[in-house]
Amino acid sequence: MDRHATAVWKGALKDGSGTLDTQSGVLSANPYSFKARFEDESGKSATNPEELIAAAHAGCFAMQLSHFLAENGTPAERLEAKAVVTLVPGTGITRSALTLRGNVPGIDDAKFQELADKAKKGCPVSQALGAIEVTLDAKLGE
Repeated sequence: MDRHATAVWKGALKDGSGTLDTQSGVLSANPYSFKARFEDESGKSATNPEELIAAAHAGCFAMQLSHFLAENGTPAERLEAKAVVTLVPGTGITRSALTLRGNVPGIDDAKFQELADKAKKGCPVSQALGAIEVTLDAKLGE
């Protein structure tokens, strides 16, 4: 199975701009820029590659964990996964920090932590991010 996205960039790095399009159409001529990537700490001016990696990581992890929880006989009522991807200019992407809050009836914390860690290690995006640090802070009942 292949998925695709297209980036179009016009101009130089600092004063240029680009657009992103995805196969699904979720992103369609979505703007991105140097400012959005390196200067706008609010994250509101446009998207950037790190934000998209964070979205992919959080989504993949939540889906993987939901599968493991269902296999365990304790399907989740709700999982909220957040990924914070750290970009260090001049160094690159150094980390993806996952935070998980789960409402999972019938599971104890030890089993929840075990399955969350298994999902962190096993989701395809985590595996693709093998060159960086991936951390997890998982809590039940929130």
